[in-house]
Amino acid sequence: MSEESREFHKPVRRPAELFDRLFAAEDPAEVSRIAHSTAHALLSRVRSDPDGAIVDRLVTFTDEHGIDDIAELWSRSPAKSLPGALWRLYLLQLMIHDDPRTAALLYERGRTELRSVDEVVAGAPSPAGPDELVALIDMIMRGLFEGDFAVALDRASAFCRVQASGATHVADDYEATEPERASAFTTRALRLSDYAADLAACAALWRRDALS
Repeated sequence: MSEESREFHKPVRRPAELFDRLFAAEDPAEVSRIAHSTAHALLSRVRSDPDGAIVDRLVTFTDEHGIDDIAELWSRSPAKSLPGALWRLYLLQLMIHDDPRTAALLYERGRTELRSVDEVVAGAPSPAGPDELVALIDMIMRGLFEGDFAVALDRASAFCRVQASGATHVADDYEATEPERASAFTTRALRLSDYAADLAACAALWRRDALS
């Protein structure tokens, strides 16, 4: 399996044609309304009474259920929206859980090359191995439900920037000898960079009470 096929879309385990049909019969406006209402209802309910067992289930939801149910709710939402932010965070978490060794490799390379405050904001230990990366992304997810939501988004954004830097430099390493592998890492870097910008924008909107 190529690196590109292991990218963010891999966790959507339902066949693509079935996934498309699920939305084809729906009114886009109604899909958007449901996405926003479910995201707001879930977050407000849990944050108003952050029961530990409920938070645990939300943090580990994709481990047991995959990403399909969340995809049906939030995957087509705008990037700078509450459901869009939650969708990206669950995909990011699943990417790390799915291949923690690669995630750790990219994070350590990115930390070395980037030389910014992002590693401090993200909060990973040094060095950060596969287990530490899994624990970190789960901690960031937990912060969404029982901590400062904007801080959790900022941490996730910083995490993505470090990973994107690592993916970019690993892609450069492979460019001459394995161009397809280099292309896969370049694609990952671009997606992570986009996620970093989206999540940072969502954090700013949340602080202005404008993340809808």
